[in-house]
Amino acid sequence: MAEHVDSSPVGSPTADTSSLPPTEKPNMNKLCRQVSIESPGPVVKNCVSNFYVPIEDTPPQGARIKIVYAGACYRRRDRSASITSMSSISSELSDYCPSLPPQSSPAQQMHENPAHQGIREGCIYAGYEVAGVIESLGSEITNDNNYGLHIGQRVVIYPFDEAPAGYAEFMVVPDLKYIVPVPDNLPLDVAALLPTGALLAMNAVIKAYEVVTELSKKRPAEEGNKKFKVLIVGTGGLALWAVRIATHHFALTGANNYIDITVASLRDEGFRLATEIENVSVVQWNECLYEPQLIERTKDVCGGPVDVVIDFGTTSRSLHRSMHCLTKGGVVLISEDVAEKLMPKFSRLAIESQQEIIPISDGTVEQLHELVQLVASKTIEPIPHSVFPCEQASEVVQKLCNSEIPGRAILKFHDIE
Repeated sequence: MAEHVDSSPVGSPTADTSSLPPTEKPNMNKLCRQVSIESPGPVVKNCVSNFYVPIEDTPPQGARIKIVYAGACYRRRDRSASITSMSSISSELSDYCPSLPPQSSPAQQMHENPAHQGIREGCIYAGYEVAGVIESLGSEITNDNNYGLHIGQRVVIYPFDEAPAGYAEFMVVPDLKYIVPVPDNLPLDVAALLPTGALLAMNAVIKAYEVVTELSKKRPAEEGNKKFKVLIVGTGGLALWAVRIATHHFALTGANNYIDITVASLRDEGFRLATEIENVSVVQWNECLYEPQLIERTKDVCGGPVDVVIDFGTTSRSLHRSMHCLTKGGVVLISEDVAEKLMPKFSRLAIESQQEIIPISDGTVEQLHELVQLVASKTIEPIPHSVFPCEQASEVVQKLCNSEIPGRAILKFHDIE
């Protein structure tokens, strides 16, 4: 990440260079704006800053990208040095009330954290999601090693480990292998939805299919015609991507003949959107109900305990609930971003229940290439989203936390039309 020169509230960026020796003052023509979104705390409006940062030189074997659109993601303030990716609001909210047992009333839990009432879990993704055009290529790039890329090409960026924490108007990519071309028929704002939210959902669906395949090998012969049950937990885009990708992938592999999908919606909007997809059952996890009621409701809708849970809501409470909806020998899939924090808390329960918790990574560059083509061909429909000028980043985060934006929020940095 480029080192910032100075910070100020969004909408009035400044660069204070008075403290630098004359020989070290940057050329103002080589600075660009960067929006930094930190994890929302009790005062949400103070979590967004605007900077001027130096425009970095193009890496010899990489490229410099002019960012056009970026998904509204944020980085946790208190993340440990071992965590390199961004975290979602849903994981941030996992343990605001550690003194309250899972059976405590929802009203008690909300009372402990009034600043976050109404936050829609899963509305902000883990990861760095950007789409733009190649502004320059490195000095060592030739026709033999350019991956077919060229200056001016529309691209999305795979969220590599060294990706910067904030959204600058320009971004350097150290290796061309992290750059995925965008077909002309795919709008760039839609392309910006794909890394990492849609990619994480795709990887989770593929892993769920692999788990079901392994479980089918262990199933007794007398249960051969019994369908496997997959429960997708979440609201926002992650769950919606997972449902749409699963519908496609299971149909492609024939798994739709022996897998039933249910969505556990965390908010009313997710409930409405999920019901628009055919052959998918929906259960609403209304936080006004007690845990035993929600677990029983889920099992009723699913027709019994489920075999696999893809939990995008991943808080301690949702994971606890997911595991109680899971059958003996079942598997729950959670994001790698929260696995380090949650798995130690639930390892004993998993052993006692003969269940398994598996962390899911963001996915691969190859999967992102495939996903871009699937969405470009409209084989998989993109989820709802809204585009906002990057100057409105602070207002966008506030609206997301108040559940005022349906689907995903995309920030626009440049107009290339």
